[in-house]
Amino acid sequence: MITTAFSGSLFVVAAPSGAGKSTLVNALLAQEPGIQLSISTTTRPPRPGEQDGREYHFTSAEDFVERADRGEFLEWAEVHGNYYGTSRPNVEEKMKTGTDILLEIDWQGARQVKKQFPDAAGIFILPPSIEALEQRLHKRGTDEPHIITRRLLAAGGEIAHAPEFEYAIINEEFNAALAQLRAIVQATRCRFAQQAARNASLFAQLGIHAQQPS
Repeated sequence: MITTAFSGSLFVVAAPSGAGKSTLVNALLAQEPGIQLSISTTTRPPRPGEQDGREYHFTSAEDFVERADRGEFLEWAEVHGNYYGTSRPNVEEKMKTGTDILLEIDWQGARQVKKQFPDAAGIFILPPSIEALEQRLHKRGTDEPHIITRRLLAAGGEIAHAPEFEYAIINEEFNAALAQLRAIVQATRCRFAQQAARNASLFAQLGIHAQQPS
């Protein structure tokens, strides 16, 4: 468990496929300075046009396993024969400098992160209905019908883990959902621990001291 006080905050966003998570996250990153999307490390080969350090940090399976054994990943998983993970040193280094970090991962990864960063703000994006979720998946036009059926079946299991998150946003109207997401980010930045870390000299001048854990 991480107990160091960082001036940056950690956000974990999860959702079933088709709920609009990526669209909301991209809009948030465009409107909120000081927050960055964490770039995952993976062992899969780069696809045409991908650059190391932009889409992913690419590495070998041997290197990944060694780093995982050393506990260098906040969360990691094997997907279709390839490893994917979130680098702990990269996240901590940026948070120490006051940068907020956002992880766009599934509920299993979020559970791993929360064990180490219990103060991370967990946000689950929900669709307004299963029918709306199905319509959005069809509208995307990127999946075959049997893949859509598989995603819908998986959605129920994913949504069942929504109570593990501190916040739930129902993405019915995009602008309203985005406003709620921004409000969560702004409120999290005002937590006492974050304000004390970001404004250490002011807090010392005002004679404010952080409470020690009992």
